[in-house]
Amino acid sequence: MASGWNDKRPMSPHLQVWRWHPTMLSSILHRASGIALYFAILKLCLFLALLAAGPKAFGKMAGIIFSPLGAFGFFVVCGVISFHLLNGIRHMLWDSGRGLEPKTANAVSIGIIAAAALLAIALTWLMISAVGGA
Repeated sequence: MASGWNDKRPMSPHLQVWRWHPTMLSSILHRASGIALYFAILKLCLFLALLAAGPKAFGKMAGIIFSPLGAFGFFVVCGVISFHLLNGIRHMLWDSGRGLEPKTANAVSIGIIAAAALLAIALTWLMISAVGGA
């Protein structure tokens, strides 16, 4: 039997059908953070290349790196790394069969997002304190 528009089989659900919940948000953010980490690694390589090139080359970028914009970039990267790491740990727990109940999964998703934000704030504050104190 040919499949066509009159086919009575159920269709795959679309985004309009799904009700948003924390686990869905966490899944989407995990994929997005993985992509963002790719670009963060490229920036890290650039940073390390400038350091290896010597003080003159690094000095040209130091103003941007140690500016408020640089601190914000550091905060974002810390948040992305923290979230991806914590969510990866959650996935390992799921692989062992723990935390799969919807209420638990949603609560852990919210906790991971909050913990990643707090870790990013703490790491950025430590970096600013270390650089400002030097």
